[in-house]
Amino acid sequence: MPLWLVFHPEGTFEDVASRKALSQDITKIYTEINLPAFYVVINFIKMSVGQTWVSGEQKTEKPFIRLVAEHIAVHLPNSDEVYKRTTTRIDQALKPHIDDKGYDWEFHVDETERRLWKVNGMIPPPFNSEEEKSWVRENRPVPYPGAY
Repeated sequence: MPLWLVFHPEGTFEDVASRKALSQDITKIYTEINLPAFYVVINFIKMSVGQTWVSGEQKTEKPFIRLVAEHIAVHLPNSDEVYKRTTTRIDQALKPHIDDKGYDWEFHVDETERRLWKVNGMIPPPFNSEEEKSWVRENRPVPYPGAY
């Protein structure tokens, strides 16, 4: 699953429409490579004014958005080209919601060991397997042989 944490100051991502739009664009990153949409979890974490510090100084003059993505379902091959393609795709998804608004921002992606991940008590099926394709079609975890 991709888990995204969006740390944002008051006054940004306050309404459902802005959260939904960003969430849908982030989700597309993963559905474009045939992952189930329900794998994508995004948590918006509002930070009070003065809670974010950059360079040892409070970041208050302009909104600063910090994003952390945890990739678990699929790990990227160790290739500069693949990393660049991935970060460029993330940039494209974030641009209208953050960059185009003039906010300062930063993101990073961690890759977590897939063997330490379960969904509703099930071991998720291998990437692009028939079982995972079933999860994509159903948009929910579906029991399969070997899931428990």
